[in-house]
Amino acid sequence: MKILALILVVTLAALPTRAERMVLTGATVFPVSSSPIENGEVIVDEGAIVHVGTAGSADRAGATVVDLRGHHLYPGLIASTSSLGLTEIASVRATMDVNEMGEHNARLHAYRSVDPDSELIPVARSNGITHANVVPGGRHVRGNAGLLALDGWTWEERMVGGPTGLHMNWPSVRLRHGGDAPPVEKQIAEREEAVQELADLLDRARAYRRARAAAGERGAGHTERNLEFEAWGPVLDREVPLYVHADDARQIESALDFAAAQELRLVIVGGRDAHRVADRLAEAEVGVILERVMARPARDFEGVHSGFERARRLHEAGVVAAISVGSGGWFDSIARNLPFHAGMARAHGLPDGAALASVTLNPARILGVDDRMGSIEVGKRAHLIATTGDVLEIREPVARMWIDGHEVDLTDRHDRLYERYRDRPAPADD
Repeated sequence: MKILALILVVTLAALPTRAERMVLTGATVFPVSSSPIENGEVIVDEGAIVHVGTAGSADRAGATVVDLRGHHLYPGLIASTSSLGLTEIASVRATMDVNEMGEHNARLHAYRSVDPDSELIPVARSNGITHANVVPGGRHVRGNAGLLALDGWTWEERMVGGPTGLHMNWPSVRLRHGGDAPPVEKQIAEREEAVQELADLLDRARAYRRARAAAGERGAGHTERNLEFEAWGPVLDREVPLYVHADDARQIESALDFAAAQELRLVIVGGRDAHRVADRLAEAEVGVILERVMARPARDFEGVHSGFERARRLHEAGVVAAISVGSGGWFDSIARNLPFHAGMARAHGLPDGAALASVTLNPARILGVDDRMGSIEVGKRAHLIATTGDVLEIREPVARMWIDGHEVDLTDRHDRLYERYRDRPAPADD
C-alpha cells in the first residue's frame, strides 16, 4: 500500500497543473468585439476572463505572468461546420463515420461518436482552431450537431453546446436534361412533393407532441413513443435553429418561405448563392455559414474571384456570416486552413474586423454560445491563441493556445513526421 501511495503521489506531481490565476501580458490583444489593444493584458482566473485592458492596468497578485511581447492574442477560432473526429482517411471507409442510412435521422446526435484521438484534431488545433461544431452527413434530415472543444478525454468533457441545431439538405432545384432525364414537369412536381412531405412531417410531429402531452387525460388514448418526432421538439419550440444546407438561390428562397410559414429559426449552410438574396436574408435575420470560399466558380459567367467576394457582399447587406471550410471527407483534412479562407475573403474586400469575426464571434452568435466565447471579454471563457502575427496570414504560426485557461500542446503528426525525417541518416556513399 505504501508503494502504491508513493506511485500515486509521484504520478499526480508529474501531471500538468491548471493555473488558478494567469496574466497574459504584452501582446496586441484583438478582442473582436472592440478595437485592438496595443501592449494589452488579459487576466484569467479559473478558466474565465476577469480583466481586459492595457498592461499593468489591474492587480496581478498571486497570478502567473505569461510574457507575450511581440505576439498577437486572439480568441480561439471556431469551425462552425466540421466532422472532425468522425473522419480520418477519406479513402478508407472503415475510418469514416459521418453518414447514416435513411432519409430522416433527426434523432441522430453525431457529436457523441467523435474519436478524441483522431490525428486530424491536433492538426486543426495547431492552426488556431479551438472548437468545432460537429455536423452529421446524410441524404435529407441529417441529424443534430454539437459544439466541442478540441481538447479533452471524452466528448462529454469536450462539450460546449449541444445540440446546436438540426441539419438537413434542402431538395435540389436543378433540372436535369438529356435522354435519361425525366420530364421537366415531373421533376418540378417531385421537388414540390419533397417540400410538402417535410411540412407534413412537422405537422405530424406537432400532433404527436400534443397527443403525448394529453396522455392520461380523460378520453386521451395511449401514444407510442416516436424518437424521430421528439427530436424535432427543440426546432419547433425555436430553442435551436434548423440548419438548411443549400447553395442555389432558389433553394435558399424556398427554405426562407418554408421557415416563415412554419415559424422556425433558420440558418443557411453552404450558401454559394446567398449573396444573391442577401437583402432578404438580412431582413429575416437569418445567419449564413459560408462554406468553400476557395471553391471554383459554379457557373461560366462568374469571375474567378467570385467565391472570395461572397463574404463581403453578405457583410455589406448586414447578414451575420461565418466562414467554414466544410464538413465530411477530405474537408476535415484541410480544416486547418480555416483562417486562410477568411484571409482570402478579407483580401477581396471583407473588412479586417469582419474577417476575424467570421471565424470567431459570428460562429459563436450563430451557434448560440456568444455569451461564453467568440471574443475576448470579461466573463467569457478563456479560449485564446497567441500568434507571431496576423492570424489570417498563412506565414504567421500559432505559438500558444489556451482552452478554458488550460494551455494546450500544439504538437501534431506533421511535427512528428518533420522531426523524424529531418534526422534521417544520409545515404551511404558508394
